[in-house]
Amino acid sequence: MYREKKNLKQWIESTNRVSKAKSQKRWQNPTLFECSRTKASSLERVQSWHQLWISTSSSNCQIAPRLSSTSQFAPWRWLLQVSGSGFRSKKEYLFGRIDMQLKLVAGNSAGTVTAYYLSSQGPTHDEIDFEFLGNLSGDPYILHTNVFTQGKGNREQQFYLWFDPTRNFHTYSIIWSQQHIIFLVDNIPIRVFKNGESIGVPFPKSQPMRIYSSLWNADDWATRGGLVKTDWTKAPFTAYYRNFKADACSWSSGSSSCGSRSSSSFSDPAWHTNSLDAPSRRRLRWVQKYFMIYNYCADLKRFPQGFPPECERSRF
Repeated sequence: MYREKKNLKQWIESTNRVSKAKSQKRWQNPTLFECSRTKASSLERVQSWHQLWISTSSSNCQIAPRLSSTSQFAPWRWLLQVSGSGFRSKKEYLFGRIDMQLKLVAGNSAGTVTAYYLSSQGPTHDEIDFEFLGNLSGDPYILHTNVFTQGKGNREQQFYLWFDPTRNFHTYSIIWSQQHIIFLVDNIPIRVFKNGESIGVPFPKSQPMRIYSSLWNADDWATRGGLVKTDWTKAPFTAYYRNFKADACSWSSGSSSCGSRSSSSFSDPAWHTNSLDAPSRRRLRWVQKYFMIYNYCADLKRFPQGFPPECERSRF
């Protein structure tokens, strides 16, 4: 837990203020995803991913091994004071289950953010976020989740994890169907965002999204509201990935790979059901009772005139 509750409150308020700005910043950083046209195009021909490891020096453009469900190695990303790194999928998806195993930056990771998310493009983009906020050695990571619809986010829920995410790989999953979005950690649901179009809440269902990840410096807000800065003497900061899996509908030229197939053809039944089963609901309640540290649907100071309409709906 944080050493001071005051710092936690300050961090939450700071996070709320910068939620929209940070979504833009991680892509506006000029050291991310910049590489010579020749190198970038040659990488795209042979890889499933745009994996660019970028420095301010154009000669320092590298690619990690491809991510696959059978890989025995661990692709990595690093962060230096003059650089950042990240990747994105070549394919776009419209609904599916996405799984990725991550091992986060160890030691003093204060000020860093490891982001793994789905996103479309443009000012009215949709987005589904996992973001891991670094901290001082001995203090826990904070898992930040958010859902953007038509360019609007501000739907933050944050959690502590019940394990050390830097010691071993753990699986972080997103189930995205027309009925709901489910966030899972090691197949344990931690959050459900239901389709609320019937009550006027937009839901991401028409914009295909790519999978993105980046490791970037956010020491102006990420750790205790910016009170703790990144210690660059600890660089490079390294995160590891493996065993990516997409049981999903890929999107190309305006059509879905799923076509008219029944959703039952997918391997995960949560794809086409509108509720979690009883054991999953119990696990969700356990996580939200003991590990949730912020829920926008319980922030009276932020919403003195009443909570957003989706907050009135069942969590399941």
